[in-house]
Amino acid sequence: MKFSLYLSRVIGFIFHTVLLAVSLGFVSPLWAENRLVQTQYGQIDVPEGIKRVVTLHEGALDAAVALGIEPLGAIATRGGKGVATYLADSVPEITIVGTAREINIEAILALRPDLILASPTMQKRQYNLLSKLAPTIVPAVKLLSKDAWKNNSRVYAQALGKSVELEKILINLDQRITSTKNQLGQEGLTATLVRWTPQGPLLMSPDINSAQILAQVGFQLKGKEAIKAGRPHSDPLSQENLNLINAQWLFLSSVNQDGNKALQTAKLSPAFTRLEAVKNNRVIVVDGQLWTSSSGPLSAKAILDDLQQQVLSTQKPN
Repeated sequence: MKFSLYLSRVIGFIFHTVLLAVSLGFVSPLWAENRLVQTQYGQIDVPEGIKRVVTLHEGALDAAVALGIEPLGAIATRGGKGVATYLADSVPEITIVGTAREINIEAILALRPDLILASPTMQKRQYNLLSKLAPTIVPAVKLLSKDAWKNNSRVYAQALGKSVELEKILINLDQRITSTKNQLGQEGLTATLVRWTPQGPLLMSPDINSAQILAQVGFQLKGKEAIKAGRPHSDPLSQENLNLINAQWLFLSSVNQDGNKALQTAKLSPAFTRLEAVKNNRVIVVDGQLWTSSSGPLSAKAILDDLQQQVLSTQKPN
């Protein structure tokens, strides 16, 4: 009896000691099944064992796929009917549940998600509706802020329970950016990033994801004065204003066939042929879905691939 009483007291002491340590934050309870994620609309309790993920942001899909997750649903990329081309082979059976401008609640509901990864621009009214279906993650990351794509990815990774895996990916990307910069070998090379549309070229902001990567590898992006604060691109430029995209290097894109046709027409104009990059054969044609709409670690990798293949290996700067 004395031994039983002693044993029960020891067990009780251990239990209360562990409970106190948990309450003070020194250790995590072994029985904890949820993780807390800080979002734009408060702290979200995400359960373990997430299996049915829906993404409502191009960067969320990118981050999920990079972390080995195959979401059930996603929005269509800008200018297309499916996901961006660079991700299509990774999610061949994904269901499209809307666009960046309009999502289909019924389609999302039909997928029975247990986690929704949303855009940082999602409005509270829409969030309130979606959060009734599943925990909905809206990153509290300012649009066009420095390293926005990395910080969004970190929030999505935390919700998926894969923060450690993401940080390893980001370290590898930073090393590759440094390597690309060293290979480029020059500071102060000027460049512009343009999306061509039927209405005319849009000068993309130096603050969008791909432009930030260009700056990190050594390009100096021009034309910010033509873009309104907080906007990802300028208004369409007229032929008379093409001097605004004049730089040593021109990264040229479109997101659909209409944009491609408009670009081919523009190439015939004298204003286009007078551009420095055109005269020096430094026009790099890139995928607009990747370069002007996407974000995330796989997007960054694909952009660096383009730089390796189209700039470093074929058109080294003087």
